[in-house]
Amino acid sequence: MATSVLIVDDHPSFRASARMLLECEGYDVVGEAADGESALTEAARLSPDVVLLDVGLPGLDGFEVTNRLAANGGGPAVVLTSSRECCDYGSMADCSGARGFITKGELSGETLGALLA
Repeated sequence: MATSVLIVDDHPSFRASARMLLECEGYDVVGEAADGESALTEAARLSPDVVLLDVGLPGLDGFEVTNRLAANGGGPAVVLTSSRECCDYGSMADCSGARGFITKGELSGETLGALLA
């Protein structure tokens, strides 16, 4: 059974390319969201295994969305992403409760799978 993924990013072109890449590598992309509020709504509605979550979202940022998804326990695995490096966020990424961090340029099914293993 394929791992279901919700892609959350405010750039439609990144969502489209991430969807294509992940679907080609066997993931089931069940939805997309463009901001933090819709990410929470779609995660509750779709119950994905994984939320691929941009850090720099309008409104609620990726760190706050991660905190809210984890607050209820048993939520989806969250993998943060950004065009910036993880070290640019200091300890925020490490303390967020996310499963890991992937820069947008390094996104692949293999790198995502390694964080989920």
